[in-house]
Amino acid sequence: MKFIHATISDPGGRKVNEDAAKSVLLSNEQGCWVVADGLGGHGGGDVASKIAVNSIIEAYQVKPEFSADELDNMLTAAHQAILQGQLDDDRSSTMRSTVVVLTVQNAKAWWAHVGDSRLYYFSLGLIVQQTKDHSVPQVMVDAGDICHDDIRHHEDRNRLTRSLGNNGKLRTTVLNHALPIADGDAFLLCTDGFWEFVTEADMQATLEKSATPKDWLNAMQQLLLDRVPSSHDNYTATAIFVEASP
Repeated sequence: MKFIHATISDPGGRKVNEDAAKSVLLSNEQGCWVVADGLGGHGGGDVASKIAVNSIIEAYQVKPEFSADELDNMLTAAHQAILQGQLDDDRSSTMRSTVVVLTVQNAKAWWAHVGDSRLYYFSLGLIVQQTKDHSVPQVMVDAGDICHDDIRHHEDRNRLTRSLGNNGKLRTTVLNHALPIADGDAFLLCTDGFWEFVTEADMQATLEKSATPKDWLNAMQQLLLDRVPSSHDNYTATAIFVEASP
């Protein structure tokens, strides 16, 4: 088993890209991928997202333990690093970030997230798992007030219930147990600026026609660019293919 991956990150119609992405492969069987989105409207969003991805990757490299507790610890460390950054620079005193993290080891995957940056897991070309946003519209979906597809363009879509850098104890969502993965599986980690304009049906249709992660991202990016307004948000996505070792 090996992992082939690619990333796109673009400021979109904004002057500053507040998204960030980073990854590390320790071997053919072990790696970590992170995507984060600094919250718009908060000073230093671009700083917060970079702190998040750097903190998590550095922590993973020091202690690449494959467990729910360690995922929670890495996200908590990123949270604390952002809080410290708020104290160190008054201009960034309100910076926040979302984050989504995937780790793989010995043909199993584990992931965690805070906010509305998402992970999608594909098997046999279909989405079989995805993260649930920490947002006001998601709360409305859970209550039965709106449908899941309504999240994309809901007026309160940017109102998050959790993020790195909020005061108080961080509440993460970590997958309950590691999932077995197989050759041919795929993962997509992306910020809301990406999934807002690329539907789950789009993801599956373009995956079927793509030979590489880069091909897949390019196909989805073209759909996004055909749909976005001129002032659209930053967008970032990381695609990972699980392939057989040579």
